[in-house]
Amino acid sequence: MNDDSGESRAPAPKKRGRRPGSTNKPKAETAPGAEAAAPGEDGKTRRPAPRPRKPRTQPKEAPADGAAEELPNMAESSAEDVMRELLIEELSDSAAAENANENCRREGVPAGDAGREPAEKGERAEQPSAQEPRPERPERSDRQDRDRQDRDHRRGNGNYNGNGNNRRERDVQRDHVVSSLNISELQEKSMQELAVMGAELGIEGIGALDKSTLVCEILRANAEKCGQMYGSGYLEVLPDGFGFLRSASYCYLPCSEDIYLSPSQIKRFALKTGDYVAGQIRTPREKERFFAMLKVETINNDSPERKKEIIPFNSLTPYFPTQRLVLERDPADFSTRIVDLVTPIGKGQRGLIVAPPRTGKTVLLQKIANSIRANNPEVKLIILLIDERPEEVTDMKRSVDAEVVSSTFDEPPERHVQVAEMVIEKAKRLVEYKHDVVILLDSITRLARAYNTLQPHSGKILTGGVDATALHKPKKIFGAARNIENHGSLTIIATALIETGSRMDDVIFEEFKGTGNMELHLDRNVSDRRIYPAINVEKSGTRKEELLLHPDELSKVWMLRKAINGVPAAEAMELLLGRLKKVKSNIEFLLTLQPNNN
Repeated sequence: MNDDSGESRAPAPKKRGRRPGSTNKPKAETAPGAEAAAPGEDGKTRRPAPRPRKPRTQPKEAPADGAAEELPNMAESSAEDVMRELLIEELSDSAAAENANENCRREGVPAGDAGREPAEKGERAEQPSAQEPRPERPERSDRQDRDRQDRDHRRGNGNYNGNGNNRRERDVQRDHVVSSLNISELQEKSMQELAVMGAELGIEGIGALDKSTLVCEILRANAEKCGQMYGSGYLEVLPDGFGFLRSASYCYLPCSEDIYLSPSQIKRFALKTGDYVAGQIRTPREKERFFAMLKVETINNDSPERKKEIIPFNSLTPYFPTQRLVLERDPADFSTRIVDLVTPIGKGQRGLIVAPPRTGKTVLLQKIANSIRANNPEVKLIILLIDERPEEVTDMKRSVDAEVVSSTFDEPPERHVQVAEMVIEKAKRLVEYKHDVVILLDSITRLARAYNTLQPHSGKILTGGVDATALHKPKKIFGAARNIENHGSLTIIATALIETGSRMDDVIFEEFKGTGNMELHLDRNVSDRRIYPAINVEKSGTRKEELLLHPDELSKVWMLRKAINGVPAAEAMELLLGRLKKVKSNIEFLLTLQPNNN
């Protein structure tokens, strides 16, 4: 473009407005002597205004008519000024683009669509618009989910997956592991059931493990799977002050899964031998051999706080039995019917069954136990077999629904003594909690032999080789039987062997003869004639039977004794059995008795 003077003028580069708040302020290029404000009145040309942005306010007014824009001459500008202008233009373009994107976001228009023209050849292709649907992410597989949860679990966060199931709980369900195990329940299971549980837990070599070891391995494996463990048992306090919980399933025999109780726990809860303790346990730590009790929850199936309120057994008041244990239940069971007539048994009775060999004492004990279980279900029944044959132990367990504790003849005397003392102490603790307990002991003669074997030599030997002090502890066990006033009771019916050919057995019977308040004698002559029960009615009897029998019943029983007095034992038993077979109950039989009847 040419002006009036005819000088050639070059077009000035385009100027764009800078972004508000930008620190890069372009320097305005003006002619020498010109002002940097609005166009002056002298008509000199000023720099053109920046290109207007999308205004939010009114744009600036154009210069007045007649004021021609005069552009600077490029020839008069130095090279440095040209470079500065190019740099300012580039910065202004970027600032304007950012400002346009911000305005588009405010108006809800996608940032890349405002005022954009189709791309020309050589230009970069446009990015996909925000409105275009993005491709769906591929779903993670179960393996990827488990890997992610494993990483979260190791980091300590994100322990729960999308379904809300804990990874640890999922592992437990996958491995069929019970979250909490009770050691007592495991001890009551058979080897087949324990083998199945061990296989599910991944225990190897199950066939070579005994029951006790297998139970320990199951508990350890379950503990590694985060399961809690609970245990219970009957406490045995050792001389050193600590104790172990023994299992009734193993006849209180020391084993590897016994639970350790510290002296502080025993002292805190005033625990004694025979207390039934239950609570949470833990596995053995390094250099430990036994499970340990973490928290005592119950003592004798009651709260631990009540234990200190219990009156000790030796402080309770004993008295004669006043409440009868009726044995008659089946008209065809003549053994229990005759025992009811001849030697009635009460709660708290201390009785002896005096029996020569092969007179049917074991069968008689089974019938007495079944009758007590049927007629007196509230009674805690325990059968204690000392120095017996293994097959008789098995037969007793299968014949009677009661706790059978045994120590067979192939075990040492220490075992006989330990089992007997545990059972007696357990019974005492039950009586302290006002329970009625019945112990059928077979036999007290063999128990006394075991004590005599373990007794240190005192220099005082009785006839038959019995130490003078050896019978003190068995007498203490037998003497624990008593009826407690306004409390529970402990009944002990023990067998005493005679006519065995051993002078020691006769001496032991003579020592125990005056300690009981009931004696039931079995006769070898009666059993040789195959008359059962082989009871010698004349020798048998109960002290203070008037406290157990009704006065009318008592008079009839005395009438019966007078009738068979002086009659041989076998004939008396045949006569009594013949009369009982004709009636269905003992009451009917007693009503048939007349004063003149023989």
